[in-house]
Amino acid sequence: MATTTKRPMPQKGRTRYSADYRAEALGLANRVGVSAAAKELGIPTTQLYQSRTQATHAATFSDRERNLVEENARLKRLLAERTEEVKILEKSAAYFAKQLP
Repeated sequence: MATTTKRPMPQKGRTRYSADYRAEALGLANRVGVSAAAKELGIPTTQLYQSRTQATHAATFSDRERNLVEENARLKRLLAERTEEVKILEKSAAYFAKQLP
């Protein structure tokens, strides 16, 4: 019985594109379509789709992050107000406690 050994296929080097290039490629894809843009740029369509998904996720994450920062600031202001109120109530309680016989 002959055994066959599996040889690993040689891997192609991955090309890393700059953020500016990807943004321009996505702009082109929005204007002429993903398939046409991929053919024009000589890159796989899946790469454009993946870049578009990552850009959308980054934009969405930024919105969520901005909302969380605003909410955090609002809650900090509210906490400061409540802390001030508690201090005032403690002082007034101590003052009126001294006034009692």
